[in-house]
Amino acid sequence: MEEEGDLIFNKHNIFGIHVATDGYGISFEKGKFKTPSKTLLFQFELNEKKSQKEKRLSAGDFSSVVAYKLNNFYQFKVAMGEQFLIGGKGNKNGVAVTAIYTGGLSLGILKPYYINVVDSTGNQTQQTWTQFLNDPYNYNATISGGSGVFVGWGHVTLKPGINAKTALRFDYGRFNETITAIEVGLTGEYYFSKIPLVYIVPYKNFFFNAYVAIMFGSRK
Repeated sequence: MEEEGDLIFNKHNIFGIHVATDGYGISFEKGKFKTPSKTLLFQFELNEKKSQKEKRLSAGDFSSVVAYKLNNFYQFKVAMGEQFLIGGKGNKNGVAVTAIYTGGLSLGILKPYYINVVDSTGNQTQQTWTQFLNDPYNYNATISGGSGVFVGWGHVTLKPGINAKTALRFDYGRFNETITAIEVGLTGEYYFSKIPLVYIVPYKNFFFNAYVAIMFGSRK
């Protein structure tokens, strides 16, 4: 069966890099063989999500800032599901097509987005957009750029939620014990409280996206 291209194995480990319509991330997957056409999956993801309303502007001589951005939105996802074989490789140089569905828990991580604000005396402070827009003393102040990814971790807010995904995976690895695949799919995520991403833009609980991933791994 292996010589004819069938995927016969006990387990697999896969690493992935994906780009979505609202962000990007990395993933790790463990699979456990159940039948020749079915595999039990355990998936872990770390992503950064972005609002489609974000707009990056130049600020200062060598910096930039995202206009009215309230938070960086990261998420850690744990999911469980199944993979079904639609079509085997036919031979070792073919492509195996599988369908995937998963569901699980999400933990949203909101880190406030800070900007560098320079007042009329040249003094620089780090403020959120909310602080900047609501402080009357900032009338003559200027923005010199974003404060950077390392600023704001002391004020993180956690947002629990749930997730679901459906996808198709195309495995074109030359050998059955190696995995080289492209995956395309749809993901839905619901958080139990609204997620503030951009100033004034309505906050929402539900996020839906399409993604494409490049995956590498091995079977045993």
